[in-house]
Amino acid sequence: MEIAYPNIQALRKSMLAANVQACIIPSTDSHISEYTPDRWKTREWVSGFTGSAGTVVVTHSKAGLWTDSRYFLQAEAQLKNSGIDLFKTGLPETPDFSAWIASELSDGACIGIEGEVFAASETLSLLDFFTPKGLKINTDFAPYDSIWHNRPSLPAHPAFILPEHFSGTSCRKKIGEMQEALKKNNADMTILASLDAIAWLFNIRGNDVDYNPVCLSYAVVSEKETVLFIRPEKTTQEVIDYLNREGVVLAEYEKIKDYIRQIPVGTKILLSPSKINYCLYSAIPKTCKIVEVAVHPVESLKSIKNEIEIAGIRKAMQKDGVAMVRFLIWLEKAFNNKEKITETDISAKLREFRSQQEFYAGESFETIAGYGPHGAIVHYAATAESDAEILPEGVLLVDSGAQYFDGTTDITRTISTGAVTDDMKRDYTLVLKGHIALASARFPKGTVGMQLDTLARQFLWQNGANYLHGTGHGVGHFLNVHEGPQSIRMNHNPVALEPGMLISNEPGLYRTGQYGIRIENLILVIPFQTTESGDFYAFETLTLCPIDTKLIDKALLSAEEKEWLNDYHRKVYEQLSPFLSEDEQKSYLCVACDL
Repeated sequence: MEIAYPNIQALRKSMLAANVQACIIPSTDSHISEYTPDRWKTREWVSGFTGSAGTVVVTHSKAGLWTDSRYFLQAEAQLKNSGIDLFKTGLPETPDFSAWIASELSDGACIGIEGEVFAASETLSLLDFFTPKGLKINTDFAPYDSIWHNRPSLPAHPAFILPEHFSGTSCRKKIGEMQEALKKNNADMTILASLDAIAWLFNIRGNDVDYNPVCLSYAVVSEKETVLFIRPEKTTQEVIDYLNREGVVLAEYEKIKDYIRQIPVGTKILLSPSKINYCLYSAIPKTCKIVEVAVHPVESLKSIKNEIEIAGIRKAMQKDGVAMVRFLIWLEKAFNNKEKITETDISAKLREFRSQQEFYAGESFETIAGYGPHGAIVHYAATAESDAEILPEGVLLVDSGAQYFDGTTDITRTISTGAVTDDMKRDYTLVLKGHIALASARFPKGTVGMQLDTLARQFLWQNGANYLHGTGHGVGHFLNVHEGPQSIRMNHNPVALEPGMLISNEPGLYRTGQYGIRIENLILVIPFQTTESGDFYAFETLTLCPIDTKLIDKALLSAEEKEWLNDYHRKVYEQLSPFLSEDEQKSYLCVACDL
């Protein structure tokens, strides 16, 4: 990979010309996405760091990258000799980048940001923080077209319609639900920029972002009209006909700002400032009233899957389970035949087996196949330089997933590849106990993820161990594998878990330089019972794939935990065996499920 430091030098020349003393570069695009089209991978171009989360700050003499625990080891490797210091967010000794900038700059200095790729909420926070300190912010500092040679253009892939036998609900009905939400919030209209929210609302999908089946677009919904802003070359006749039937007006993608500037006086606009970029936010006429919400209604509507979506997700889990079992059979045979296997072989084989399944549409994220020390890098991705051979000892962590028209999958299995140590078995069993505890949870209506997070960590904590990533993230329906607003993690998220929400269950433990362990299934929030104390909910585990029992220290499992594991494996066998050959059942599935 080209060393990124020359790109920082080019940026610094632009900063000098614009009288900018510090530049902040986030990971997002104009839609505040987690994963972005190549055109907006500016932070990666400047720094060489390829993780999905991180912020780079460049001054005339220093540079730093702020990223979270998932990427500490990856960032250390990728930033070597770049002139960029690593700041590990979440650690008590790490200053946030705003405080660091304030300590580096003198009164009257100017900070440059590209307002088009900054959330309005973050930009307003930056203004509130820096202005009293005598520091200015230039929100239009975006020299990248001139200094980034051969910068990628906007993707031009056509959009396509997700039929209602997959989506379960018409676009027109979803728009009606959105209009009802506007009334409840005493608002006249809303502006949408989140690509997955727009894809869900209009029953459209695309290929503009790797792994996320979305297409570049903006939208406005009001009682008067619903407008989808999208480039003409992306709309096939099928898309045009469907949206016209559903009452949607089409407009050009680049016209969104002009539309916003012409919103009539007195209009009340519902917005989530964290979900719209600052350029669009600042284009809203001062004569309008902004109705701010922390969680936009479209996010809540999208997060609760309907019956058709849930049925589709179950089918996707079966198909994905079949592919996973065939992969595990291949892996075991390769080990037995003493074939050479590397981490990239793992990714290729998973893709091969999944692609054989009905309605397969691609991977849902880049496969993480980390053997030995690489397993301790939470979001590791094998490259030609790092590609490790899988040896007949230790553990292999495989985190992967797929997009099917009927659902999105995300599964992690830690696999013994041969002899393992007692420490590995103890760590694996502690993680498994936490996984089972969360999967078995019963909780009252109104419970938020933070209240359940301890269940997954308790056994690790009792043994002086922990992991710094979240325990659970929402998952879309043939959409983004990371979906809000729900989550299960240590920090507070006020969004309550509700029936119909799909979320991951993925505790882990990572021994730097040794190995990593994670066990992940997707779980669905379901009703449990109603008592005099109110409504109670539970989780149903939907992922179907054996959990490696060779890594378990059975002495550490309770009778209830053993029963859960046996019940889970019985379910796996019953639901997958009809789709596997008799040989596949006998040679692997029966043994793996220990029935």
